[in-house]
Amino acid sequence: MMKKFEQITIVLILIFFFFLLLSCGGKKPIKKEEFDPVVYLKKADELVSKKEYEEARKLLLEIKNRESAREYAPLAQLKIADSYLKEDDSDLAIIEYRRFLELYPESTYAPYAQYSIAMAYFRRIEGAERGAGTAQKALEEFLKLEKMYPRHPYGDVLPLRIQKCRNIIAEGELLIGKFYYKKGSYKAAIGRLEGIVKNYPDFKNLDETLYLLADSYKKLNMLENAKIYLNMLKERFPESQFAKKAEGIKFQ
Repeated sequence: MMKKFEQITIVLILIFFFFLLLSCGGKKPIKKEEFDPVVYLKKADELVSKKEYEEARKLLLEIKNRESAREYAPLAQLKIADSYLKEDDSDLAIIEYRRFLELYPESTYAPYAQYSIAMAYFRRIEGAERGAGTAQKALEEFLKLEKMYPRHPYGDVLPLRIQKCRNIIAEGELLIGKFYYKKGSYKAAIGRLEGIVKNYPDFKNLDETLYLLADSYKKLNMLENAKIYLNMLKERFPESQFAKKAEGIKFQ
């Protein structure tokens, strides 16, 4: 009986060790996912396309923190800024583009970052009445692009963007000048209008500006100044409606 009991015990022990070995052998070692910045960038792009911006930025920040060669970190920073722009948060986008320029001023992507800052302001312009301040910021950033990165790839569109900004700013000044003119505050009007002639000589409504200047000086009895702007109006815009209207200004 004792012998049979010992045999059963040995069998049970063997079964126990057999299952123990099976359970140990069945576990595969957990592999840590290898950090690959190229894979992370691709995943981030996929998340942005799905509008999962926060998750995308987590991957991009990990690239910045872990990528020792600094080969992909600049691109990750740029994509962080882009993600905010796509999320319609231009304020945070501008901050991140500026951070890129601080960290990587010599990068081949630097002109793109500077242009993106300017365009973030440019897209906010609403018109002369409310957009002159924003147009001024956009203009400053466009001019900074020209100065800092003269070989930028935006030669076809930049002059048009700059001209639009200048026109919006000048229109805003003209609106203020006309307000003072209609109030009879001619000195205040002249201050605004002369600023347009000096700073925005290519302004599309320069003929109207010159007419208002000439008439403002006439009403202040400063006839020599009035004649200067009247002659400028007739010489530069002989076919303008304001040149014809100026013929009614009498110097008596």
